[in-house]
Amino acid sequence: MHIMTGKDAVGGGLRERKKRATRAALAEAAVRLAAEHGADQVTVEAISAAAGVSIRTFFNYFDSRDDAFVVVDADASERIRQAFLAAPPELPPLEALRDALAAELREAERQHELWSLHARVLRSAPHLLVRNLGAQMADESGLAEAIARRIRAGGDSDDVGRASEPDAGAPPEGDAGRAAPVLYARLLAAVAGTAVRVSVQHWCERPDEVSYADVFREVFDLLAAGLPAPAR
Repeated sequence: MHIMTGKDAVGGGLRERKKRATRAALAEAAVRLAAEHGADQVTVEAISAAAGVSIRTFFNYFDSRDDAFVVVDADASERIRQAFLAAPPELPPLEALRDALAAELREAERQHELWSLHARVLRSAPHLLVRNLGAQMADESGLAEAIARRIRAGGDSDDVGRASEPDAGAPPEGDAGRAAPVLYARLLAAVAGTAVRVSVQHWCERPDEVSYADVFREVFDLLAAGLPAPAR
């Protein structure tokens, strides 16, 4: 569930915002160069020059060139998990996750062109598409652990920390009672990732007809309603 938060992402101190802006500038430069020339033709030197930073700075944010095409905002997933865990305890998990995702996606309208280019780059480079899928699965796994912790804590943020030991997401074998939150958490994390992807794709196809916020809200309303079949 890699999210392009952009240079104006909110939250954090000045230093953190500058770091996110630099990462976003590098990712944007990488995507634009790859869309124009092909990913295999783009070098770290070219990406760094286009973003106005040094090669050394590039490697402060990405381990390799390909990471710049895939790992758009490595911190976004952690911010989503933390916002989800800090949500009011009375909110159902789906609503808490919707709100956490919405906070990260508030820049979506401005990101339309870049998201479209990013999708094109991934489609044209199978090795990047596979790498992106692996990164998304890792994000999904981390989110599922956070969901399971919140469920076991009853939504109480004071109890979340006590439910976050390393084995919190792995119930003892044969314990069906504890397995239910894990299964639910994995499903919700996967569904949320799909919901974001579908809403982005749907909106990118018709940006002049609907706003991203409206599409995002409708997708999660459909999920909350149990995916009823639309009227003909």
